[in-house]
Amino acid sequence: MKNMIFICITALLLLAGCAHGPAAVSPAGQADLSPDRGGETAAAGMSDAAAGRENPVPTPPSGDAADAEEDFAGENPGYVADPIEPFNRAMFHFNDKLYFWVLKPVAKGYRTVFPRVIRTGIQNFFTNLTMPIRLVGCLLQGKGNAAGFEFSRFLVNTTVGVLGFGNPAKDFPELNPHEEDFGQTLGSYGIGNGFYIVWPFIGPSTLRDSIGNLGDFFLNPVSYVQPLEVYLGVRSVDAVNETSFRIGDYEAVKEAAFSPYEAFRNAYIQHRKKKIRE
Repeated sequence: MKNMIFICITALLLLAGCAHGPAAVSPAGQADLSPDRGGETAAAGMSDAAAGRENPVPTPPSGDAADAEEDFAGENPGYVADPIEPFNRAMFHFNDKLYFWVLKPVAKGYRTVFPRVIRTGIQNFFTNLTMPIRLVGCLLQGKGNAAGFEFSRFLVNTTVGVLGFGNPAKDFPELNPHEEDFGQTLGSYGIGNGFYIVWPFIGPSTLRDSIGNLGDFFLNPVSYVQPLEVYLGVRSVDAVNETSFRIGDYEAVKEAAFSPYEAFRNAYIQHRKKKIRE
């Protein structure tokens, strides 16, 4: 029984994926559509990509290795290579089933038990806690004013907002700069995406953003929670709580897409390009 509980908690932890990382994707590859997480969302981009109406990722001639190399060097940001597409499609399918069979049912039950005001408070707490990721991202990109505003938001929400469960800083636009992460920082330095990757449990990423996720992991205070059981529990709560806000969004985009895999891939790449431009 204990082993089964440990396995379930571990699965939910992995489903947390990049809850505070690039694009905040869900386990099934869905960009974070939550209105309370802060920053811009990829909702519009996902809908357009799903319907195949706007800004599809350009497809270069087959076997054009030069384009892939240029993208890695940051010279051709409009194209992201997908050389491991069979693996990526398998992982997309795996994550899709995991979402419907595990994460969604748990999140629906969680949403039934806890009212929105409590879930919003928990969401605010984890957003406030990951301030170091955004602060360091701003500093590394030379965004001094944004770094100052980010730190000020942390102070306001930690004190007036009672450890971040409240979000009084949301009423002051200047205290809510664009979200930043290490993947965006690498992109701002001209480092290309590399190639597209779909990780099991985590969802869509690129080689660059995967490296960025590692940097964000070490900047996230939750990563240092001990013992392991407590860490798994904290990450599981974060994952389930985040999912409880966007149940139905992933399903809607998937149903509207002619090819869900390509729709979510395009939406992810478009969203990341937009975040880097900001």
